[in-house]
Amino acid sequence: MAWLARNLFSSWMNSAVSVVLIGAMGWLAIKLFQWLILDAQWAGSGPGACADAQALCWPFVRARWPQFLYGLYPAEEVWRINLGLGIGLLLGVALAIARMPARRWIAALLFLAYPLLAGLLFRGGVAGLAPVETSLWGGFFLTLVVAGSVFWVSLAAGVLLALGRQSHLPLLRQACAVWIEFWRAVPVLVLLFVVIIMLPLFLPSNIEIDKLGRAMIAFAILMSTYLAEAVRGGLQSLPAGQYEAARALGLSWAQSRLHVVLPQALVVALPQITGNFIGLFKETTVLLVIGLFDLLGEVQRAASDPQWLGTGTTATGYLFVAAFFWMACFSLSRASARVERRMARYRAGMS
Repeated sequence: MAWLARNLFSSWMNSAVSVVLIGAMGWLAIKLFQWLILDAQWAGSGPGACADAQALCWPFVRARWPQFLYGLYPAEEVWRINLGLGIGLLLGVALAIARMPARRWIAALLFLAYPLLAGLLFRGGVAGLAPVETSLWGGFFLTLVVAGSVFWVSLAAGVLLALGRQSHLPLLRQACAVWIEFWRAVPVLVLLFVVIIMLPLFLPSNIEIDKLGRAMIAFAILMSTYLAEAVRGGLQSLPAGQYEAARALGLSWAQSRLHVVLPQALVVALPQITGNFIGLFKETTVLLVIGLFDLLGEVQRAASDPQWLGTGTTATGYLFVAAFFWMACFSLSRASARVERRMARYRAGMS
């Protein structure tokens, strides 16, 4: 009550404004609750269940749920996606457990062997697995594949670019700086179209990269420059004593960066790295403009089905996508905050 009296009702003018704003927020909350819950259609499984075109049609989401998850991936092969993602999840959980034995081997499996295994499972064509073209990939599965693969490649490239920008070799330092500054200034859609159209012109005739691969290359080029700047900020934040201590221990340039400098720089840059990954996770929706259907693209494609037209599916689909991305990005930010707190306690204990 004291806080309310001091901040919202300290004078007659503040009281009047507070009453008006609270009333407007209450009215809006009631309308949203009515639209989202009371007037929405929940029962049923087909288009006939959503007669009111102004109301939300949740049977649409329930009926098209497999399409939202896997796109047009063959239903009889969906087990490969579940198996591949399940293995990645298990490895990630095992790596996150602080006292898990052999964590280095788990990290090596997750970051080196798992991408190859997952690619073979998803693409097929080996070990008796039926080949599945990437044009059939879609939905949340495609979003995860693009975001995870691009981030994995971009982080490694970003670290190398950041180290190259701090190199004592003038030519290497200037080349990395020019590369970073040039690509950071190019809009993502322009870069996407340039790589999609022009990359095949520079490749030999016997080498062909499909549309998804070219899109991932475009994203990796752009994201690596963002991550390079984040890592460079972390490197510059370290005191000079860290570099001097590494040299005093007799470590080489590569050893000092790998064992002393980079672990601390990555912890400092972790909030910005997480922010860039969240941005990448959301930017995958631009794949729609080149004919690749991620989660948003599959929702739009499902909503354009003539059977579901005029049943409130468009608003329902966009609301579902917004809620899905918000929950995913909020979970990522909370996980990053937890890691930051653990690192802060570790650094405080070391000091």
